[in-house]
Amino acid sequence: MSEPFRCFGDTPIYIDYHDHEWGRPVHDDRKLFEMLILEGAQAGLSWITVLKKRAAYREAFDGFDPAKIALYDSAKIESLLANAGIIRNRLKINAAIVNARLFLAIQERYGSFDKFIWGYVDHKPIVGHWKKLEDIPITTRVSDQISKDLKKMGFKFVGSTIIYSFMQAVGMVNDHLGSCCVYEEVLNADIG
Repeated sequence: MSEPFRCFGDTPIYIDYHDHEWGRPVHDDRKLFEMLILEGAQAGLSWITVLKKRAAYREAFDGFDPAKIALYDSAKIESLLANAGIIRNRLKINAAIVNARLFLAIQERYGSFDKFIWGYVDHKPIVGHWKKLEDIPITTRVSDQISKDLKKMGFKFVGSTIIYSFMQAVGMVNDHLGSCCVYEEVLNADIG
Protein backbone atom coordinates (compact mmCIF):
# COMPACT_ATOMS: atom_id res chain seq x y z
CA MET A 1 0.00 0.00 0.00
CA SER A 2 1.47 3.33 -1.01
CA GLU A 3 1.71 6.32 1.29
CA PRO A 4 -1.07 8.91 0.72
CA PHE A 5 -0.05 12.15 -1.02
CA ARG A 6 0.77 15.05 1.31
CA CYS A 7 1.73 18.63 0.55
CA PHE A 8 4.87 18.10 2.62
CA GLY A 9 6.32 15.88 5.29
CA ASP A 10 8.83 13.08 5.11
CA THR A 11 9.50 12.45 8.81
CA PRO A 12 7.02 11.35 11.49
CA ILE A 13 7.07 14.73 13.28
CA TYR A 14 6.54 16.64 10.03
CA ILE A 15 3.82 14.26 8.80
CA ASP A 16 1.99 14.57 12.13
CA TYR A 17 2.19 18.38 11.92
CA HIS A 18 0.91 18.36 8.34
CA ASP A 19 -1.92 15.91 8.98
CA HIS A 20 -3.18 17.24 12.32
CA GLU A 21 -2.27 20.94 12.62
CA TRP A 22 -1.32 22.82 9.47
CA GLY A 23 -4.30 24.60 7.94
CA ARG A 24 -6.72 23.67 10.72
CA PRO A 25 -8.45 26.66 12.32
CA VAL A 26 -7.09 27.63 15.74
CA HIS A 27 -9.13 29.87 18.03
CA ASP A 28 -7.34 29.31 21.34
CA ASP A 29 -5.36 32.41 22.28
CA ARG A 30 -2.48 30.52 23.88
CA LYS A 31 -2.04 28.32 20.81
CA LEU A 32 -2.23 31.41 18.57
CA PHE A 33 0.48 33.03 20.70
CA GLU A 34 2.61 29.88 20.54
CA MET A 35 2.43 29.79 16.78
CA LEU A 36 3.18 33.51 16.47
CA ILE A 37 6.32 33.07 18.58
CA LEU A 38 7.42 29.86 16.84
CA GLU A 39 6.92 31.34 13.38
CA GLY A 40 9.11 34.28 14.41
CA ALA A 41 11.70 31.89 15.83
CA GLN A 42 11.80 30.11 12.49
CA ALA A 43 13.04 33.20 10.63
CA GLY A 44 16.09 32.12 8.64
CA LEU A 45 15.66 28.46 9.62
CA SER A 46 13.61 25.49 8.49
CA TRP A 47 10.26 24.69 10.07
CA ILE A 48 11.43 21.15 10.91
CA THR A 49 14.09 22.71 13.15
CA VAL A 50 11.37 24.52 15.09
CA LEU A 51 9.13 21.46 15.26
CA LYS A 52 11.97 19.41 16.76
CA LYS A 53 12.49 22.09 19.42
CA ARG A 54 8.82 22.80 20.16
CA ALA A 55 8.60 20.64 23.30
CA ALA A 56 11.67 22.38 24.72
CA TYR A 57 10.17 25.76 23.80
CA ARG A 58 6.94 24.93 25.61
CA GLU A 59 8.88 24.06 28.73
CA ALA A 60 11.33 26.99 28.54
CA PHE A 61 8.59 29.53 27.74
CA ASP A 62 6.12 28.50 30.47
CA GLY A 63 3.71 26.77 28.12
CA PHE A 64 3.59 29.94 26.02
CA ASP A 65 1.68 31.82 28.70
CA PRO A 66 1.94 35.43 27.49
CA ALA A 67 1.24 36.81 31.00
CA LYS A 68 4.31 34.99 32.34
CA ILE A 69 6.51 35.74 29.34
CA ALA A 70 5.66 39.45 29.53
CA LEU A 71 7.37 39.51 32.95
CA TYR A 72 10.64 37.89 31.91
CA ASP A 73 13.68 39.73 33.21
CA SER A 74 17.36 39.73 32.25
CA ALA A 75 18.09 36.64 34.38
CA LYS A 76 15.38 34.69 32.56
CA ILE A 77 16.70 35.89 29.21
CA GLU A 78 20.19 34.65 30.13
CA SER A 79 18.79 31.26 31.15
CA LEU A 80 16.97 31.02 27.82
CA LEU A 81 20.15 31.91 25.95
CA ALA A 82 21.86 29.02 27.76
CA ASN A 83 19.08 26.54 26.88
CA ALA A 84 20.35 24.28 24.08
CA GLY A 85 16.81 22.96 23.52
CA ILE A 86 15.62 26.20 21.91
CA ILE A 87 16.90 28.56 19.24
CA ARG A 88 19.30 30.71 21.22
CA ASN A 89 18.98 34.04 19.50
CA ARG A 90 18.81 37.11 21.72
CA LEU A 91 16.76 39.14 19.24
CA LYS A 92 14.16 36.37 18.91
CA ILE A 93 13.96 35.83 22.68
CA ASN A 94 13.58 39.55 23.31
CA ALA A 95 10.95 39.68 20.56
CA ALA A 96 8.94 36.96 22.33
CA ILE A 97 8.84 39.11 25.47
CA VAL A 98 7.87 42.29 23.62
CA ASN A 99 5.28 40.37 21.62
CA ALA A 100 3.82 38.84 24.80
CA ARG A 101 3.22 42.31 26.24
CA LEU A 102 1.60 43.53 23.04
CA PHE A 103 -0.44 40.32 22.73
CA LEU A 104 -1.86 41.00 26.21
CA ALA A 105 -2.71 44.56 25.17
CA ILE A 106 -4.63 43.23 22.15
CA GLN A 107 -6.52 40.79 24.39
CA GLU A 108 -7.42 43.66 26.68
CA ARG A 109 -8.62 45.84 23.82
CA TYR A 110 -10.47 43.24 21.71
CA GLY A 111 -11.46 40.64 24.30
CA SER A 112 -9.18 38.05 22.70
CA PHE A 113 -6.36 37.83 20.20
CA ASP A 114 -8.56 35.37 18.31
CA LYS A 115 -11.21 38.04 17.62
CA PHE A 116 -8.54 40.50 16.54
CA ILE A 117 -6.51 38.29 14.20
CA TRP A 118 -9.38 36.36 12.63
CA GLY A 119 -11.10 39.67 11.85
CA TYR A 120 -8.59 40.11 9.02
CA VAL A 121 -10.21 37.15 7.20
CA ASP A 122 -13.81 37.87 8.25
CA HIS A 123 -13.57 35.04 10.79
CA LYS A 124 -13.45 32.31 8.16
CA PRO A 125 -10.50 30.60 6.47
CA ILE A 126 -9.33 31.63 3.03
CA VAL A 127 -9.20 28.46 0.93
CA GLY A 128 -6.40 28.13 -1.58
CA HIS A 129 -7.10 26.04 -4.63
CA TRP A 130 -3.54 25.07 -5.47
CA LYS A 131 -2.34 22.24 -7.69
CA LYS A 132 1.41 22.56 -6.97
CA LEU A 133 3.42 23.75 -3.97
CA GLU A 134 5.13 26.28 -6.23
CA ASP A 135 1.75 27.99 -6.74
CA ILE A 136 1.28 28.76 -3.03
CA PRO A 137 2.20 32.37 -2.29
CA ILE A 138 4.62 33.36 0.47
CA THR A 139 2.78 36.64 1.14
CA THR A 140 -0.60 38.13 0.30
CA ARG A 141 -2.29 41.50 0.66
CA VAL A 142 -3.80 40.24 3.93
CA SER A 143 -0.45 39.11 5.36
CA ASP A 144 1.05 42.43 4.24
CA GLN A 145 -1.68 44.32 6.12
CA ILE A 146 -1.43 42.22 9.30
CA SER A 147 2.36 42.58 9.25
CA LYS A 148 2.11 46.35 8.79
CA ASP A 149 -0.45 46.69 11.59
CA LEU A 150 1.48 44.48 14.04
CA LYS A 151 4.75 46.30 13.32
CA LYS A 152 3.00 49.62 13.91
CA MET A 153 1.94 48.30 17.34
CA GLY A 154 5.56 47.36 18.06
CA PHE A 155 5.56 43.59 17.40
CA LYS A 156 8.89 42.05 16.31
CA PHE A 157 9.59 39.25 13.81
CA VAL A 158 6.24 39.73 12.10
CA GLY A 159 7.23 40.35 8.49
CA SER A 160 4.69 39.47 5.82
CA THR A 161 6.29 36.08 5.04
CA ILE A 162 6.30 35.13 8.74
CA ILE A 163 2.70 36.26 9.07
CA TYR A 164 1.60 34.30 6.02
CA SER A 165 3.23 31.18 7.48
CA PHE A 166 1.41 31.92 10.75
CA MET A 167 -1.88 32.26 8.86
CA GLN A 168 -1.30 28.87 7.23
CA ALA A 169 -0.30 27.28 10.53
CA VAL A 170 -3.41 28.44 12.40
CA GLY A 171 -5.84 27.77 9.57
CA MET A 172 -6.62 31.35 8.63
CA VAL A 173 -5.55 30.05 5.24
CA ASN A 174 -6.05 26.49 4.01
CA ASP A 175 -3.22 26.00 1.53
CA HIS A 176 -3.35 22.20 1.37
CA LEU A 177 -3.10 21.13 -2.26
CA GLY A 178 -6.32 19.84 -3.78
CA SER A 179 -4.69 16.41 -4.19
CA CYS A 180 -3.53 16.26 -0.56
CA CYS A 181 -4.85 13.41 1.59
CA VAL A 182 -6.29 15.83 4.19
CA TYR A 183 -7.56 18.59 1.88
CA GLU A 184 -11.24 17.58 2.06
CA GLU A 185 -11.06 16.94 5.82
CA VAL A 186 -9.57 20.37 6.49
CA LEU A 187 -11.98 22.00 4.04
CA ASN A 188 -14.95 20.47 5.86
CA ALA A 189 -13.48 21.45 9.24
CA ASP A 190 -13.33 25.02 7.91
CA ILE A 191 -17.11 25.04 7.42
CA GLY A 192 -17.78 23.98 11.02
